[in-house]
Amino acid sequence: MHHSDRGVQYCSGDYTDLLKTNGIDISMSRKGSPWDNAACESFMKTLKWEEVYRSEYRNLADARGRVGEFLQKVYNERRLHSALDYRSPVQFESALAASAPAARVPA
Repeated sequence: MHHSDRGVQYCSGDYTDLLKTNGIDISMSRKGSPWDNAACESFMKTLKWEEVYRSEYRNLADARGRVGEFLQKVYNERRLHSALDYRSPVQFESALAASAPAARVPA
């Protein structure tokens, strides 16, 4: 997934064709809506400051593995998110599932 604003460099045919050729989904902010990008930028800042800038990777495979581990073990399971009432995504999802009415099973 590649998220960007609607800057000319990101909308050019050459650039979007390159993304599509490499199987990358394109996500862009809505026209005139600077807030669309805020959540993505906040996430990227967190990823960089809490994982990437603190690490030295041996190679691309090491980087992918360690970033994946950070996302699962830290970002999703332990890190508190203000948008989730200071719960981790796992805690939020568990609370949401517990508060949902039980699914009916047809007789």
